[in-house]
Amino acid sequence: MGSIPQWRTRRHAFGALAAAGVVLAATACSTPEAGGGDGGEGASDGPFTIGVSNGFIGSEWREQMLSVLEDAFAEYESEGVVDELVVESADVDVNGQIQQIRNLIRSDVDAIIVNPNSPTALDEVFAEAADQGIQIVAIDQAVESEHVTNVVIDQAEWASISAEWLAEEVGEGGEIIAVNGIDGHPANEDRWSGAQQVFEEAGVEVVANDFAEWDQSQGQTVTRDLLSSNPDVDGIFVQDGMALGAMQALQAEGLEDEVAITGEARVGYMKEWDQLRQDNEDFSSIGVPNPPSVSVSALHVVVRMLQGQEFRSDALDGNTLYLPMPETVTDENFDERFAEVEDEPDAYAVDHSITPEEADSYFQ
Repeated sequence: MGSIPQWRTRRHAFGALAAAGVVLAATACSTPEAGGGDGGEGASDGPFTIGVSNGFIGSEWREQMLSVLEDAFAEYESEGVVDELVVESADVDVNGQIQQIRNLIRSDVDAIIVNPNSPTALDEVFAEAADQGIQIVAIDQAVESEHVTNVVIDQAEWASISAEWLAEEVGEGGEIIAVNGIDGHPANEDRWSGAQQVFEEAGVEVVANDFAEWDQSQGQTVTRDLLSSNPDVDGIFVQDGMALGAMQALQAEGLEDEVAITGEARVGYMKEWDQLRQDNEDFSSIGVPNPPSVSVSALHVVVRMLQGQEFRSDALDGNTLYLPMPETVTDENFDERFAEVEDEPDAYAVDHSITPEEADSYFQ
């Protein structure tokens, strides 16, 4: 695959970042097991150049991830902590993302925030970056490389929350279909592993499973096709980024009051949820936020790594810093949570990031 174009920005407009496509990564001078930024020769007061590698731009979630990162970067820039944000963002395979990261290495970045396309296939290029003294942080999904610090929510736990809700809705012996993200993608694999464990323990049978690439339109099509082949299911497990599409397929069959479906904490779905609650007071759903501002949380962390701060001994699980899980949207708190975001675009995801002060708490 040919070289991916690169962009440098001091204050990119959101549209420019979205068009570029962003992945976030930051490399460490020391391994995460040794405490991340170790305060050694690589420590500096900055200003720092931050690179971002994003290998998938097929969702509004990724656009929001980049937009909020740009805003947080601008705040650090105004304080003289950072100077440039170098963005590599496009729909690429693993080889394309390797090229993205090599472009960032050649751009002489101090850190890389990466949203990885594989948990292991980028290990060699991560080592190349670490050899150049670059701090690396992976977001959204974890990787195994000792040269990377993962700053993520627990995706298996994320999926298990809605899976437990669905298992309770359909009961033991219930039959469901599943609409998952991208086959083989690390976040998808972690999520489905967590959900499957819940269903197995609850005695819920998954009669069919397909992939819709976290796309609402594909989510609708895949759900329609699965329902056509399995018209008598009791429930639908669907990941975020596709729940509104899946609900629309369910409504087209007139089954929205008969088949339980997991939802999403995004404005478009929440609007439909609100309407369905008004039409049927017994309608129930759930939305587990997957915060795009994980990119902001990672920026707070990697800046401190670059400044030479050391992680607390209890901060990391291996090479992973698990962020707190945002509050789930439920029937009980729906009105309050919806009021906070109802004026946002339909694609907007309920968001959360740690504060700089909370980032400080992970370090000594």
